[in-house]
Amino acid sequence: MYRAGWARASAISDNVLMPLLLSSTPVDCTGVPLSAVDTDLLIIPWFQEDGPGALAGNNAIDPATGGEIARALTSKEFQAKPFELLLTAITDRSWRARRVALIGGGSGEQGSDLIRKLATAAGLAARQKRVARAAFAVRGRGDRAELAQAVAEGLTLAEFYGGNYKTAEPPPSAPPAWTVVVLNGMDTTLDPARAAVARGRVLGECSNLARELANEPGNTLTPTEFARRAAALAGDAGVTVEILDEKQIEKLGMGLLLGVARGSVEPPRVIVFRHVPPGAPETPVLGLVGKGITFDTGGISIKPAEKMELMKDDMAGGAAVACAMRAIALLHAPIRVIGVVPTTENMPGGRAIKPGDILRSAAGKTVEVINTDAEGRLILGDGLWYARQLGATHLVDVATLTGSVVVALGKITSGLFGAPDAWVQLVRRVADRAGDRAWQLPLFDEYGDQIKSDIADLMNTGGRAAGSITAALFLKEFVDGVPWVHIDIAGTAWADEARPYLPKGPSGVAVRTLAELAFAMTAIQND
Repeated sequence: MYRAGWARASAISDNVLMPLLLSSTPVDCTGVPLSAVDTDLLIIPWFQEDGPGALAGNNAIDPATGGEIARALTSKEFQAKPFELLLTAITDRSWRARRVALIGGGSGEQGSDLIRKLATAAGLAARQKRVARAAFAVRGRGDRAELAQAVAEGLTLAEFYGGNYKTAEPPPSAPPAWTVVVLNGMDTTLDPARAAVARGRVLGECSNLARELANEPGNTLTPTEFARRAAALAGDAGVTVEILDEKQIEKLGMGLLLGVARGSVEPPRVIVFRHVPPGAPETPVLGLVGKGITFDTGGISIKPAEKMELMKDDMAGGAAVACAMRAIALLHAPIRVIGVVPTTENMPGGRAIKPGDILRSAAGKTVEVINTDAEGRLILGDGLWYARQLGATHLVDVATLTGSVVVALGKITSGLFGAPDAWVQLVRRVADRAGDRAWQLPLFDEYGDQIKSDIADLMNTGGRAAGSITAALFLKEFVDGVPWVHIDIAGTAWADEARPYLPKGPSGVAVRTLAELAFAMTAIQND
């Protein structure tokens, strides 16, 4: 069993994880007027409904620029389109900042999701310009502390860098020292906003840690190494972590996980996380289960060669669980939380499972393997069973599970499935607030006919039609009536194209959702 002390020492020895584990440079939060903010670059969200006089008094930025903002608005050089930037000097010497950047927020919604994205886009731009100190003004509709937390998350997400293995070009400059400015706030009444900014910093850093893991190549992040790093980053925060080896997995009867693992020379692991805060009630117990396929070739049903290299991120769900557990501990969630991450490679070795093989799950159900590339649901079946054995009263699993969900929802929205509806809607509301868009898809019983087998209890795939739905119904067979949600992040875990607020590469999706869910559940009581 891995304890926090071992994990902390191990984390410090790890070149990849060490910077994030040890960084946590605080993001300052202030309520002083904009004119008094001491910074190199002052960043202000600007919406299309704003005129030159949108900010007044000691916050009046247009006069401080000598009317440059009014000129840019009048000439339409700056139209406040989403993520559009206007950079200009501050000429009023009574102001402490020397430059201002307006970032366009467009029209319409001005809530936390937009402000988070604006903060990320601004952070990426400030880093590119090698700004040493920058301040971001909180503007938008909604609770002031919630907006401030979203800003801190966004600024932190901008600090991720995915080029750790590059040797021919220098890494980007260090991120700016950030200040979050709460407009019209008083320094003496800013405690909720300051706490929210600190919370946002933790959630942003844990999201970046998940991106670090998902970005690692399969030759360095084997199942054993994934387990070691996950134990380090969660244990560093005080989570108790246990790693089950292949002998323990076999003893538990996890035949689905062992079946997938047979084709690889790398042994499988099951990573078990436990957060048990002092005084926590016996129920509810949140169970988080993440898919941990560290590389997916498809097995015997091998994938096409094109873009197979991206299958290194097939453990993004497992990374989300591990890093959410870290955030849950650092933020002192008041309920019990269990995390289970089954991890293995899916390879076409000589001992690999074949289409037509029958596997027996830890729950006792038999599964006819129709397609070895439908392996994620197999290992999650054993993982969901084990989370129940450990006492989970409510389940959420996260997985890059199906290409079908990308056909249905594209690369913007995760698929959401589950029962009962009250539990599904709670998870969806939390995901929306966290900036992880999700959309519920149906689980009508009739779809289950597609995964009925003639010779076993289940087939592991029901074909192309409604593929994401039948995959979710397969998982439902292993929850035994416990409130359960499945989040399919196959389309959202990796950005194929850069957006202003998200570079190409891993997104860290679901970390914030899972962490915030541990707080949203405090009102749930079980009979």
